[in-house]
Amino acid sequence: MAPSNGSVHPVRALALFGVILAALYALVFFTGDKSPTPKLGIDLQGGTRVTLTARTPDGASPSPDSLRQAQQIIETRVNGLGVSGSEVIIDGDNLVITVPGEDSAQARTLGQTARLYIRPVIGGPIDASLTAEDLAEQSGAGAPDAGLPTEPAPAETAPAEPAPAETAPPADAPEPQGRPFPAQDPTTPGDEVPAPAETTEAPAEPTTEEPQSPAPENDVSLTPQEQAAADIAAAKASRQSEDPAVQQAAALALDCSAADPLAGNDDPALPLVACSTDGTAIYLLGPSIIDGQQIEDATSGFNQQQSRYEVSLTFDTEGSNTWAQYTAANIGQQAAFVLDSKVVSAPVIQGATPAGSATSITGQFTNTQAAELANTLKYGSLPLSFVASEAETVSATLGLASLEAGLIAGAVGLVLVLLFCLVYYRMLGILTALSLVLSGLAVYAVMVLLGRYIGFTLDLAGVAGLIIGIGMTADSFVVFFERIKDEIREGRSFRSAVPRGWARARRTILSGNAVSFIAAAVLYVLAVGQVRGFAFTLGLTTILDVVVVFLVTWPLVFLASKSKFWSKPNVNGLAAIQHVADERRLAAATAAKEA
Repeated sequence: MAPSNGSVHPVRALALFGVILAALYALVFFTGDKSPTPKLGIDLQGGTRVTLTARTPDGASPSPDSLRQAQQIIETRVNGLGVSGSEVIIDGDNLVITVPGEDSAQARTLGQTARLYIRPVIGGPIDASLTAEDLAEQSGAGAPDAGLPTEPAPAETAPAEPAPAETAPPADAPEPQGRPFPAQDPTTPGDEVPAPAETTEAPAEPTTEEPQSPAPENDVSLTPQEQAAADIAAAKASRQSEDPAVQQAAALALDCSAADPLAGNDDPALPLVACSTDGTAIYLLGPSIIDGQQIEDATSGFNQQQSRYEVSLTFDTEGSNTWAQYTAANIGQQAAFVLDSKVVSAPVIQGATPAGSATSITGQFTNTQAAELANTLKYGSLPLSFVASEAETVSATLGLASLEAGLIAGAVGLVLVLLFCLVYYRMLGILTALSLVLSGLAVYAVMVLLGRYIGFTLDLAGVAGLIIGIGMTADSFVVFFERIKDEIREGRSFRSAVPRGWARARRTILSGNAVSFIAAAVLYVLAVGQVRGFAFTLGLTTILDVVVVFLVTWPLVFLASKSKFWSKPNVNGLAAIQHVADERRLAAATAAKEA
């Protein structure tokens, strides 16, 4: 049964759609970079291709299984950022990542090994720019070769007691700077620090020769894999030594501004001399407490109290229990979050963290950096470490000629559809054209905003999804108009046929769109690459189809049914249907008289 006139509010529906459209374009022009253009995919605008070369500690070629696993993890990271249109392929022993645009930073981030360990801070941080003479002056020694400053501790001092108030770091400065770099056995963090005399009695042999031996120079006779293996072995020998003297020399020789050959290849069971991510500080770290593989979830957000972005980690049961026990036993001590052999954050433990609670990584993060780090940690570390060996700009795979031809073909198709609607439905075709234009405006604004906020890129497959979705919108109009014709054939006027036809057509429209949306959702879940972009845009336009039909098309047709001008059969294109209805009425009247 058709709804009563009192329950129909076409003006309100049109006003609501106007508000939605105005809000979308307000976000487009007054937020973000304010650019009213969507992000285009590789096939439409080109992009940046980064070749990642795998490095193994022994110099051997990576196994096909490890490369496929790395490819899957990187693809999962891509999906975690949204439908970005990136491509990840295996090329021999390399992974080739192609991302839209000219900035290769995103591709390099996707290829990050992301091996996270939580290590106790044994010594540091010290200023990475200090020389041996500076460190000797800080320690009170008279010669540059006196070694890094040490921190004597009386034998009777209990390590579990918190530091005195004058030496304890304040609560609002979780990463104290300039703390002495102790020459102690890093395998026993928290034990008593050896006296200076014991440190200075270290044998002269490792102090003058082994620690200061330079890293092996590049040998032209070695393959790149063999050279990488030699660099990793040399870095481990110095920066992961258990000899305090070797550790001190490694810290003096460490250049935080240079590429780290140990990135992602450090041994978690050994101590580590590591730089901070900004390259300003050097730490001495103990063996790992928690492995990043124990991360269950990672999210990013803004800490209102500290006014900074941070990454929140949730560990699995084993990792959560380990972290709870460690924090309870080491209040006042520093714990470093080490990502790919660099210290991201080294906060002071202010209190015990209950098992099951989240912990945070803090640092000088921007919103984008925090989100990328959380996404990287959430989906696990790569089984291999990679180095970006090549980065290049690639042109659009379709070319401008193909893109222009596609746009022209789409415009011609849309014009033909509108002409058909005008010929077949007369003035009702104008309402169809207006609805399609408003639908296109809404779709365009949503494309721009998705590209701005979730990194969505529009490629050719996505354009195909949009065209099919808009075609389904036209199908909804046809269903509605044909239901109106059926009502008129039964003898009703245009005025009364519109609400009755809508009451029946809307169920068909909702059913058809529901089936299309389910198909798009299933395709999005099961597919990869550009097919996911097609499914995404198809599902999006299906939703917008329902919005346009309910908030635009139906109210416009209802208002037209109340107009005397639009109710004329010669105007609304229903003259032939009205003639059929008149013939039926005449036949029915004749049959009644004969009876």
